[in-house]
Parts: sequence; C-alpha cells; structure tokens
Amino acid sequence: MNANKVVLIGAGMVGAATLNSILMLNLVSELVVIDQNVQRAQGEVMDASHTTAFAYSSGANIRVGTYADCKDARIIVMTAGPSIKPGEKMDRQILAQQNAGIMTQVMSEITKYTQDAIIITVTNPVDVVTYLAKTRANYPGNKIFGTGTLLDTARMRQIIAQQVGVDSKNVHGYVLGEHGNSAFIPWNLVDIAGVPVDQLDRAFHMKAPIDKEKVFEGTKSAGFDIIQLKGYTSSGIAMSVCRLIKAIILDERSILPISVVLDGHYDTKNVALSVPCVVGKNGAEHILEVPLTSEERRQFKQCAQNLTDILGKIS
Repeated sequence: MNANKVVLIGAGMVGAATLNSILMLNLVSELVVIDQNVQRAQGEVMDASHTTAFAYSSGANIRVGTYADCKDARIIVMTAGPSIKPGEKMDRQILAQQNAGIMTQVMSEITKYTQDAIIITVTNPVDVVTYLAKTRANYPGNKIFGTGTLLDTARMRQIIAQQVGVDSKNVHGYVLGEHGNSAFIPWNLVDIAGVPVDQLDRAFHMKAPIDKEKVFEGTKSAGFDIIQLKGYTSSGIAMSVCRLIKAIILDERSILPISVVLDGHYDTKNVALSVPCVVGKNGAEHILEVPLTSEERRQFKQCAQNLTDILGKIS
C-alpha cells in the first residue's frame, strides 16, 4: 500500500473540487482520478497539475487511472453519480435507486483489487449508498464510511459562530442521523468554550439567545439554497472529504460525525447513520455513543426508519 495515495472516483463538480482541495492539503504523493468520461478526467487532471508549480501546492503525481490503481491505494473517495439539480425536488433520497446501482458497480470493480483501502463515500443519498456499499461488497466496516453529517455539522457551527461573533472552529456540537431532512441537532452537546448553547447570550453579551429553530432550519436548507443559487454544491463537501483524509493520513484520531453502518449502536441495526466516530489510520476506529435525550433518541429512530424504508424499495 502507498501510504499517501488517494484514488478519486468521479470527476464531476464535486470530484473536481475535491481534487483541488486534496492537493492543497500537501499530504498526498499520488492522486489518481477515475471517471467514465475519460476526457473530462484528463481535463481536470491537466488543470489541477498546473497548480503543483506553486509553493502552496504539493508536488503530487496527478494522473488519470483505472480501477487497477485501487490495488495499492490508501484511500478511495467515491463521488460518482448524479446530484440534485435546480428545479428538482429538494430531497437527496430521489437519487437512491440510480446511485445505489452505480455504487454497486463501483464496489464490484474496487473489490477486484483491494479490501484494504479506506473508502469514503460522498455520493448521495450518502447513508443509503454507504450501507449498500458495505453490505453488498462485504467490505470491512471500519474501512468504509460516508461523509454523512460532517458538512451539516460544519454549517451548523458556522451559523452559530456568526450569531455569537466568534471563530466557527470554537463551536462544538454535531448534527446527527440522516444526511437529509430528518437530521437533528442534540443541543445538549452544543457549546462554545464549555459554555452551553442556552447560556451563550449571557456569556457573549448577545441581544437575544440563540434561535435554535432558525439555526436548525438554516443548517438543513443550506445545501439546497446553494444548489438553487449556483447549480450545485462543491466547496463545502470537498473540504469535508479533506478533513477525513487528513485525519486518516496523520492518524489524528479526531472525533467526527460520519455515516457508518450500525450494529446495535444506539439500539439500531441494518442501516448507516451519522454518529460521532474516532477517525484515524484504520478508518472509523470507534463509534461513540453520546448521551441523547428521549426526544433525540426518538428522532434518531425516525432517521433509521426513513432510511430502512428507502432501502426496502431498492432492488
């Protein structure tokens, strides 16, 4: 295995943004792009390769490849498949049947060459895709997970930081459950410098307390708002992938909310949902069971039921 080799599957808008963001990490020595549209992949690789001459970018070997390149890859990032477009129903689950088929084909190719690489799924609906990728290919559970609510969490933290007037990296807390309409925020886990969310107005001399409903609605609608404005989302999800790659390559053991297949965790099985996980050199190394209120557990169960219903309709 090449410890610093990443294979990126999909050279669309998200794939291209991810390609450039990975290069800016300065952690990767080899980056291989695979796409059924070889010309598109070649164009993205050529364009990205021109950044390596600048001081801020790594001198990585960037090239177009095939699934055989997965054989010695450390990390494989899956972004292939269509996304929601402006004018379409704003529900990631409408992509389920088509992208489930794409993921099955991709996993059949990957597993010809490896079951050692860590696979990060980005394709939506990411929870459905992650579950099917893991179970249909019988891939090691710790080595395959989705970006899940990592981006939702970043959006939530940024919205709260704006209201309080602090750096968003100082906001702690998670969006959990489905990367979709039934996601929820466990508010008892949200704080800034140890100050609980309900006390932020006093601690930071705010005119009014944090409007939890406004934060939640802004978090849920952010992705769809971006799609309506520019046609697609790319920057935020690309940085989410990079956050995971960095945690793996540097063995950071960072706690991040990612979509993993649950096997009794939170009294839930046979579905992939986002929960806080320790992410390090071996992938999702430990699933944390954080304290949830009875209402939050109900919301978690609702997320699981929604996804179970969708999985039952996929052939």
